[in-house]
Amino acid sequence: MTDTRRLPVPDGLDGMRVDAGLSRLLGLSRTVVAALTESGRVELDGRAAGKSDRLAAGSWLEVQLPEPAVDSGTAPGSITGPVEVVAGLSVLYADADIVVVDKPVGVAAHASPGWTGPTVLGGLAALGHRVATSGAAERQGIVHRLDVGTTGVMVVATSEHAYTALKRAFKQRSVDKRYHAVAQGHPDPSTGTIDAPIDRHPRHDHRFAVVAGGRPSITHYDTIEAFRAASLLDIRLETGRTHQIRVHLSAVRHPCVGDLTYGADPTLARRLGLTRQWLHARSLGFAHPADGRWVEFTSPYPDDLDRALRLLRD
Repeated sequence: MTDTRRLPVPDGLDGMRVDAGLSRLLGLSRTVVAALTESGRVELDGRAAGKSDRLAAGSWLEVQLPEPAVDSGTAPGSITGPVEVVAGLSVLYADADIVVVDKPVGVAAHASPGWTGPTVLGGLAALGHRVATSGAAERQGIVHRLDVGTTGVMVVATSEHAYTALKRAFKQRSVDKRYHAVAQGHPDPSTGTIDAPIDRHPRHDHRFAVVAGGRPSITHYDTIEAFRAASLLDIRLETGRTHQIRVHLSAVRHPCVGDLTYGADPTLARRLGLTRQWLHARSLGFAHPADGRWVEFTSPYPDDLDRALRLLRD
């Protein structure tokens, strides 16, 4: 089976090579995109596109994506399928230094006060994976986090060297983190940057907000696809604040669909069957801490987000 995507080229990708532009739009590696072009699965304005062809803003892309395949996970590279699964937590890849997981909704990265549900670290322990001992006791090996209600790719360090190298990479912003989000309405401009400081909400516990004097926070976005009531965005974070994407999209009056905490329309959420924000950590790329090779990992949309997307397209 194939999944055909038709989408306009955003202004921000004007002049970019097809392989680089599709990599950004769909969260795929350039190697995968090159294979798609070579097999004739990518068209630009109705004509077969080569990987080195140039994109023009406003042109239309049509891409035939194969169904995600299960990867053996024997070597770093572009990984798209689960190797091991426990309680919904998929291990995409594991070696002596890292373990990469596809985190499901309802799972926290690690234990914290007041949280009694499942965690990534607990799932890894159940699968027999040992993690690095660096970091606070309750979050050893954790080098970055996803919200409980956000799905997608996470990497956990399993060696002390990897913990140090990955923490440094995240701090230096050399990690390529790509998120896909469905935002209410149509952001204007369709490609842009939200630069607004974030801190704890002055009146509501467990929420964050754009606050004068808050921590610097920068979010870059491109519109992938526009629907009548919402837009599918490709998002790159320059900083990594708690709830950053949700707060920034809410601040520009385009909250994530389904994100009732940050002002989303409950009627639209019900129509789409969403009980959480439409936000997914689509891909993660970084230099492998063992030898510096660039590795990329991609997560397909989970069922609830995929179903909501199909409803928006109908």
